[in-house]
Order: sequence, then structure tokens, then C-alpha cells
Amino acid sequence: MTAAGPPAGDDQDHRADPGADAPRSMFAREELLSQLGGWRGMVDATLPTLTFVVANGIGGLRTGIWAAVGAAALVFVLRLVRRESTQQAVSGLFGVAIAVAIAAASGEARNFYAPGIIRNAGIGVVLLVSVLVRWPLVGVVAEFLSPSHLGGLAAGGVAGLRGKGGAGAPVDGPADGGGRPRSADPVPERHWREDRRMVRTYSWLTVLWAGTFLLRVAVQGPLYLADEEDLLGVASIALGLPVTAVALLVTLWAVSRLHRHRAPSVDDPPA
Repeated sequence: MTAAGPPAGDDQDHRADPGADAPRSMFAREELLSQLGGWRGMVDATLPTLTFVVANGIGGLRTGIWAAVGAAALVFVLRLVRRESTQQAVSGLFGVAIAVAIAAASGEARNFYAPGIIRNAGIGVVLLVSVLVRWPLVGVVAEFLSPSHLGGLAAGGVAGLRGKGGAGAPVDGPADGGGRPRSADPVPERHWREDRRMVRTYSWLTVLWAGTFLLRVAVQGPLYLADEEDLLGVASIALGLPVTAVALLVTLWAVSRLHRHRAPSVDDPPA
């Protein structure tokens, strides 16, 4: 007598089970958010510029250059000692190195801000183009970090971005090869770009972010041409973290409304 084998079709059912090969998008989002560094990363990115502005005003270009490099290196070392993500610090160090090199080669402090002005102009244009082609980049990024059909931000909590307590949170179940719980992200019934309300909201949010970048160009560009290096530094700081924070808060508010609009209510009876 031979032992009864598994019922026919079990193997196919296992392969068709979404839990068997669950998507790992949640882990990708977690990794990206960790690399971005949150508010700490934004502050770290501002520190070298702030240091340059102060040191340049006190001791001149050479002092400002060494102070900016020192600040960027200090951020990197502190993150390394604390065993935090250094990707943000490395990017900041690289950006400061380019700005410092241009300023040192030209002998003009205003050129420290030239890479930032060019970068802001480029990002602003790309954001506007994405709206014209109906692929608003704020929507692309938001739907990757916290998909609206999961409803993680439906209550307006920032925790939804990290998948905590929301519909997109990892659940108990078989672990993947790295020992982590598999993601339970369900497949959306339809793509977010098929929802006119979502495309419209993501479009104006993308225009808002484009405006923050182009505003910096509009203010700093004339100051650069007029060689107003002190005012350039003040504008760089004033239009940096504060403006970004306001745009981010508006974005979180609007995205939370989209989540309430798109995600099914937890009180809704199952279909």
C-alpha cells in the first residue's frame, strides 16, 4: 500500500496563493524611508549650508569652505558612530564637495549656491512635465511609499507611511528568506491613475512641489547674478527646510484625504 499523496491541485493552489510569493513592496518602502532619514535627514542636509553662511560672513570664503566641509563630515561621522543610515550623509557630503570645489575654483562665494540653483530648476521642470504627461511624480512617489488602496493614512497619521497599524502593515505569517514577515499588500482593484480625483489631487500637489523648487530659483537667481552672497545664504536657508516642511505637511493632509476616498472603510461589510 502506498501512502496517499497530496490531493491533486494542491501544488497549483500553493503557487497561486499570494501569501506563498508575497510581494516585497512593503520592505522596499521601509528601506527607502529609512534611507531618506525623515526630519533628521532634512536637518542634516541643511547644516553644511548654514555653517557656510555663518563662517563665510565671519571669516571669508576659505573659512566658509572648510566649515561647510567640516559640518558635512561631522554629520557623516555621527551617523556612522550611531550606526544610522549614512546614505543621506554621503549624498550631502558629495553635494557639498561639488559646491565647495566650484566656489574654490572661481574664488567667489556665490558659486557655492550655483549647483543648488541649477538642481532646483531641473527638479521643478521635471515635476511640471510629469503633470503634463499625466504621471504626476508626487503621486508616483506617494503610491509607492504608502499605496492609497491600503488606507494607511486614512486617519491622517504619519505612522501609515511606515506601515504601522494600517492596512499595509506586515502581518504574521511565513517569513521570507531574510526571516522577515511577508508583506500582505493586496492588489488594487484599479490603478490610481484611473481615478480622476486622485490624478487631479496628485497633479496640484506636484505643481505645489514644483513651485517650491522654482521659487528658490526665482529668488536666488537674481541674487546670484547681483553677487549678493550674504542674501543668497539667507534665502537658501529660509527657502529650504521651512518651505519644505510646509509643503510636506500639506501633502500629508491631502494624501490622507485620498486614502479615505479610495480605501474601503473598515466598517464596510465584506463583499
